[in-house]
Amino acid sequence: MIGKDQIEIYKRDGQLTPPIVLNPVTIKKVQLKMETFFLDNPELDQDYAQNLFRYDRSWIEIAALKEILDIVAQLIGDNIICWSSAFFAKKGIGGKATPWHQDACYWPIEPLETCTVWIAIDEATKDNGCLQVIPGSHRKRKFFTHRRDDSEKLVLNLALDVPEAEFGVPRDIILKPGMLSIHDAFIIHGANANNSGKQRSGLVFRYMPATSHFNREKARQMANEMGIVDVSEREIFLLRGINVSELNDVYQYT
Repeated sequence: MIGKDQIEIYKRDGQLTPPIVLNPVTIKKVQLKMETFFLDNPELDQDYAQNLFRYDRSWIEIAALKEILDIVAQLIGDNIICWSSAFFAKKGIGGKATPWHQDACYWPIEPLETCTVWIAIDEATKDNGCLQVIPGSHRKRKFFTHRRDDSEKLVLNLALDVPEAEFGVPRDIILKPGMLSIHDAFIIHGANANNSGKQRSGLVFRYMPATSHFNREKARQMANEMGIVDVSEREIFLLRGINVSELNDVYQYT
């Protein structure tokens, strides 16, 4: 759980590093599971490996940890759907950058009241390409203009130019293993490439309130029009509460 002051920080900044650390035993299990996962699926890009649930549904056990859901519930409500899972397991050399972007540009969720929980598996520092955010850039709930960039040096193909004069100075999200960073769908964020010699891994889950609709038809349309990954066939999991929107076809997690 978090206090009212931290909820206000999240509303103001669009990002929160809550004062909790996941059990070191849990993080070690995730680390070992991650290593096996990439050995079993060598075709995946470690810099951004998406849709873990497709390969192994047991990842949902981490997404459903009580200490995580208790915080998410305070930010988006008690009826919680997990609709996305990914690894940003950036190796220590030759890695890709995550360009400045807004997650909302990629997501077919209506309304877009959703958040990302980033779990540090390794230490995340400025030297190894930690997450960077532009505090407050989410407040207008607007889409900024992204340009198409299909560079092989980037993990996403939509990028946003971020002049400091307009958006302010970026904040580095420095994390120890087991710490969390939570951010809003509209906040501008990114990460530099990791060439530090030390791996920087983050396990990511994305949550939406069950009052929102995961619009599969819109997902197909966005993929066709924007050339982004088609998420229309993703399995989505009700982790807490009830499926308020009858438009969502969910798996019940127990």
